[in-house]
Amino acid sequence: MNDIIIITGGAGFIGCAVSEKLIGQGYRIIAVDNLHPQIHPMQKRPDALHPDVELVVADVCDADFWDGFLVDNHPHTVVHLAAETGTSQSLTESNRHAMVNVVGTTQMLDAFTRHDAKPQAIVLSSSRAVYGEGMWRAQDGHAFYPDVRSHQQLSSAEWDFSYNGQKAVPLSHRAGNVMPNPSSIYGSTKLAQEHIIKSWCAAMQVSASILRFQNVYGPGQSPFNPYTGIINLFHRAAYAKLPIQVYEDGVIGRDFVYIDDVADSVVASILNPADSLRLLDVGSGNVTTILEAATLIAALHGAPEPVICGKFRDGDIRWAVADADPLDEELGVRAKVDFASDGAKLVGEWLLEKGYME
Repeated sequence: MNDIIIITGGAGFIGCAVSEKLIGQGYRIIAVDNLHPQIHPMQKRPDALHPDVELVVADVCDADFWDGFLVDNHPHTVVHLAAETGTSQSLTESNRHAMVNVVGTTQMLDAFTRHDAKPQAIVLSSSRAVYGEGMWRAQDGHAFYPDVRSHQQLSSAEWDFSYNGQKAVPLSHRAGNVMPNPSSIYGSTKLAQEHIIKSWCAAMQVSASILRFQNVYGPGQSPFNPYTGIINLFHRAAYAKLPIQVYEDGVIGRDFVYIDDVADSVVASILNPADSLRLLDVGSGNVTTILEAATLIAALHGAPEPVICGKFRDGDIRWAVADADPLDEELGVRAKVDFASDGAKLVGEWLLEKGYME
């Protein structure tokens, strides 16, 4: 078998991990990546990309690239990872996010049609950002969707939500049960990307798997990108014996899911293509607050206790955790690496080994 798998954004953190797990399974793997300097400051092939993976340096937004590339390369499966990420960055670079996440996707799909190169399956990496704040439940059991937290609200340190004066609690994200309601431009572009893939694949009879990732972390994540990789940033501050600055009141809930577990979910989707639309959340199912994460990492390095600084990011959400059961039921994948017991430590060891904390 020499079926082609194209991985857009294939030289990135997740792309390298996915292709590593596909090596030896008979596929010809082609990574398409523009090596953006925000992620790849040296703009060279990353060491983490397996040598058997072909790297094509190109922009998914470039129609001319696709026209030339697809003459000889018709994919069996496309893993569409190429995207601009970053909640706060999307507020000031919204066009960049829309161009890559939306127009980059449509350029790719139009090219497949022009060249009669429709893949059999597409696996899209989406994001928990499409949910925004998701669904919350008041003490009386009433479920509701909070509005986006305004700048004025955040400036007044009003972090949580209430309903008719009742304290509310957030619910787990589960595709099909919780309505997408993005609170950031990034999340909005990812939701648009989902709709585009869903519509095109339905019309073209192409299998579609949409995976909504929670906060992915682990060895290999770029230590140079200030908009992603909060765990890397915490390690570097703690290693320097600086108190980690924790935003809001620290009680920001996140589902940290290890890179190997994420890659397993992508590979399982490739090897078990959906009969129709597949929409799954990818996370550990466990919540770690940002203060808990910072405290754990500070202790690993003997650093001072974290400091609640009260800063905030516009467009950020208060709480996010996946319901992990559907992924297990559909694809037999459940997160194996626990953040507190193993994951955080593994990241610190990798950063130290690579000299990123000097």
